[in-house]
Amino acid sequence: MSHICLVTDIKDGQAKAFPYKDRDLIVVRRGLNVYGYVNRCPHAGTDLNWQDDQFMTDDEQYLMCFTHGALFEPETGKCVAGPCAGAHLGEVPLEVENGKVYLAE
Repeated sequence: MSHICLVTDIKDGQAKAFPYKDRDLIVVRRGLNVYGYVNRCPHAGTDLNWQDDQFMTDDEQYLMCFTHGALFEPETGKCVAGPCAGAHLGEVPLEVENGKVYLAE
């Protein structure tokens, strides 16, 4: 397993980018749970963020593609609004052990 970060490196309700293969990995934190996705909008193939680590809506309820405004559920990666409604972000399996986040590959 490859170590990515500590859970506490990400503010609760926020997301951060980390290098992953040929794209960035988005790690979203919800309490002690984390969710991982490839940083690629399923509609246009662009990165979701418009600035470093700017992924979440102002109310921290959704990941947002700043190119097209699509909204994604942080826990599932499912697009719930926008041009790719019903599509999903590419999931990257993560595991947490003793507060450390690892790729579960």
